[in-house]
Amino acid sequence: MKRLFALAVLPLIAAAAAPRPLVFVEAESFEYTGGWAVDQQFMDQMGSPYLLAHGMGVPVADARTAVTVPEAGSYRVWVRTRDWVAPWNAPGAPGRFELSIGGKKVPRTFGTEGAQWHWQDGGTVRLAKGRTELSLHDLTGFEGRCDAILLAADVNMKPPDGGQVLAAFRRANLRLPDAPETAGTYDLVVVGGGMAGTATAVAAARLGLKVALIQDRPILGGNTSSDIRVALGGAINLPPYPSIGVVVAELDPGKRGNAGPAANYDDERKMAVVKAEKNIGLFMNNRATRLEKQGNRITAVIARDVLTGKERRYVAPLFADCTGDGNLGAMAGAESRYGRESRAETGEPTAPETADKLVMGTSVMWYSESTDAPSTFPETPWALQFNEKTMQNAVRGDWDWETGQNRHQIEEFELIRDGAFRAIYGNWSYQKNHAPTKAKYERLRLGWVAYVGGKRESRRLMGDVVLQEQDIVGNREFPDASVTATWSIDLHVPTAKNSEQFPGEEFRSVASFGKKNPYAIPYRCFYSRNIENLFMAGRNISVTHVALGTVRVMRTTGMMGEVVGMAAAVARKHNTTPRGVYENHLAELKEAMTRGVGKAALAPKAETVPAGYKLAWADEFDAAALDREKWNLRRGATASGTQLASNVALRRGDLVLTVNRVSASGGTEYVGGGTVSKEKLGYGYYEARLRVLAGRGWRTVFALEGGPGVELGVLDHDSANAKTYSVRTAQGAGEAQQKEVTTLPLLDYHVYGCEYGPGEAKYFLDGRLVETVKLSSAPGEVAVRLESTAIGGKDAEAVDTSRLPGQVAVDYVRYYRKGQ
Repeated sequence: MKRLFALAVLPLIAAAAAPRPLVFVEAESFEYTGGWAVDQQFMDQMGSPYLLAHGMGVPVADARTAVTVPEAGSYRVWVRTRDWVAPWNAPGAPGRFELSIGGKKVPRTFGTEGAQWHWQDGGTVRLAKGRTELSLHDLTGFEGRCDAILLAADVNMKPPDGGQVLAAFRRANLRLPDAPETAGTYDLVVVGGGMAGTATAVAAARLGLKVALIQDRPILGGNTSSDIRVALGGAINLPPYPSIGVVVAELDPGKRGNAGPAANYDDERKMAVVKAEKNIGLFMNNRATRLEKQGNRITAVIARDVLTGKERRYVAPLFADCTGDGNLGAMAGAESRYGRESRAETGEPTAPETADKLVMGTSVMWYSESTDAPSTFPETPWALQFNEKTMQNAVRGDWDWETGQNRHQIEEFELIRDGAFRAIYGNWSYQKNHAPTKAKYERLRLGWVAYVGGKRESRRLMGDVVLQEQDIVGNREFPDASVTATWSIDLHVPTAKNSEQFPGEEFRSVASFGKKNPYAIPYRCFYSRNIENLFMAGRNISVTHVALGTVRVMRTTGMMGEVVGMAAAVARKHNTTPRGVYENHLAELKEAMTRGVGKAALAPKAETVPAGYKLAWADEFDAAALDREKWNLRRGATASGTQLASNVALRRGDLVLTVNRVSASGGTEYVGGGTVSKEKLGYGYYEARLRVLAGRGWRTVFALEGGPGVELGVLDHDSANAKTYSVRTAQGAGEAQQKEVTTLPLLDYHVYGCEYGPGEAKYFLDGRLVETVKLSSAPGEVAVRLESTAIGGKDAEAVDTSRLPGQVAVDYVRYYRKGQ
């Protein structure tokens, strides 16, 4: 993906401390990056971001910047780079590129030697004093990489290479201050802007906290961004806290499938949700690189600007590690695990006999596009080599193009990503140039290959509870149950065939799915057991390798973020720690999880009752059980499905209507529940405050029933769409009048109202008039009906079973008459 970065300050400084002039340029700070991409993924390992010529076999546009040469003379040219296929002793050096200074090409080709990052000698050039231009010219389109450029007037000088010495050299020659600048004091600092981190920041901000969100890329979303393109998995808005998931729904781009067009992942949507929160300070292109501590508490995080190298210091009483890799926890000394635990250690049936470092891998996905004319692709002798038996016969690569299970997903991540490149390019080259079926690929070209790897597993930070397989399969009840996970125990390993054909270089995986019912993750998995003010959300939470298979999908990790944001608000209110929230304020956290952080749930209660009305009848559902003096239960089979008395209950001040699936003769049957008021009420104003259920396959109704065929549907919701519902008016014989009402999101609590009179019905949403219908048949007595029913009957394809049992929550029902 091409991105242009224009900097106001020239990225070149003459080093004052050097006896002879030095001109030092970080490649990522080029004024115009052209077709080169800024790659920050490995800066913790190799010391810096760099520019990557990611052209998928087509040379990318030149990157350019201006520099000032302090004095005329001879300068030795150094370029920090590497031959990225050298670790495999592969021929060809595909990452070749050239450097031009002042329009003249340096007589060396770079990226041609050395398996490790190093300073490649470019020889000497004569330069005039004053302003001149540097440009990087890609020769292949195959992942050339440039970290930095140095022009040294001392032609015998060789720059330091690696470690703290190189870091100090960079700092001195960029004239960066010794101390970071102050970014501010916050209530919560969130590091990592994937789904988990973004949801954490939004939830905390909506609850009044001042939040810093630090993200090391120019876009939010992590694995579900346009950089990586993984679809959201898992379900939201489920018991025991159906309000959890409303922020995830706002961030959700709404498109399904992996490795699709960039627009499917809607980076702008996520950014808009965050920027709408005035309490969030958003710091993009910043990577947390170190921190400060007092005892077992983090006191500040220092993050480095990916483009300029400048550092900022963020101070807070609370921190959240949402980095995926657990980077913040690792810097703080948090207890952690990596790899698979043994069966003896955890007692998990799925665990291996012996502990090892095998983890799930990284997906580098890709797709091809059709062309009007035949297209070519270069030979790739430096890539994995394929033949008729080993070729993948593929036109796109989904999640199962997965590498690095046997390598360290943090320390060897560049090698892992590059191994995926060798597999993708090698297979595509064979298919295009040598396969017996090459005609099939003649009018196809590579349309997109990810260069940011999509990780599944690396470091996990240990909390007060380490969730394991027995907890999941046994659906263990925890007192601090929070986020409900719905994904199977989904663990990946290399395919046997791929391991046989490419031992040690596997790039295809297979998933094993352990069956399970939805279960609630305990809150105690979301904070560190030994760093007392550190939360975590995402795939780095406190679980075993086996349990990670169920919690790592992004709707689930996003809900973790919502809970962490809520817990941070409770902790800040009481000046306590994440553990202190569990030990002393769990009831308050539960209340927050019940309410959720949706905009409607947090908004001040609007005045919804029209003037002149007084309360005449109501049920607030605050009792221990449903008041059977007020309500009849709907029972038996209807056109919508079977309704059971057992699916109606009161819980936490709500009437809860459950939709579920049961086994019945003839197959699976979907069941729901509902109530009808015993008392017939008259003309007046009716309202109910409730939250519908997301998913597909059920219908939620709040209606007023009159005589035969007369019904006022105040809310008639098809669960397939969380943004719309219908108001429906039936007046005996003939077609019913129906209007669609749009709002976002219905997964929050909303107030649905109807002013009913002899000649018309007015329908309201949160006090706002949405429809007026003239009535020709308006009986003076109506009953109130509340129900949620499956609409799929026995058609399993029509119902989203991942959300079952699903629940609709009704806060209250009220009837008002004109004042008497």
